[in-house]
Amino acid sequence: MLKGISNLISPELIKVLMEMGHGDEIVFGDGNFPAASHAQRLIRCDGHGIPELLRAILPLFPLDIYTESPVALMAVTPGDTVETLIWDEYRSIVREHHSEEIELEEVERFFFYDRAKKAYAIVSTGEKALYANVILKKGVVVE
Repeated sequence: MLKGISNLISPELIKVLMEMGHGDEIVFGDGNFPAASHAQRLIRCDGHGIPELLRAILPLFPLDIYTESPVALMAVTPGDTVETLIWDEYRSIVREHHSEEIELEEVERFFFYDRAKKAYAIVSTGEKALYANVILKKGVVVE
């Protein structure tokens, strides 16, 4: 353990976050996401929800402000009646940790899967909310 770093962030996850460069993407998949079959690098965070992981990671992880949207969500499949209340929570968490106004992009399910296969890593979580999958694009650390 380290001071100032959430104990939700495992050594494997902090290593991956530090290895990532500008423009690299990381996926946080809900409990239904096919993480193992899509991942180049798979990190298990079973038992943890995505909002709590985002709260732990975003103080350390710059989002790419040079792209139209550094945060992508898996869009609800047309005809599906699922309410995505967790998206409002994501917007709030992103707003807490980034001074720039960031729009969250909605990506069609199969395009999301294709993008996830190219991501630097996928974090498999225990998130139970449906359509809770999110992709973060890493920005530049400026101090």
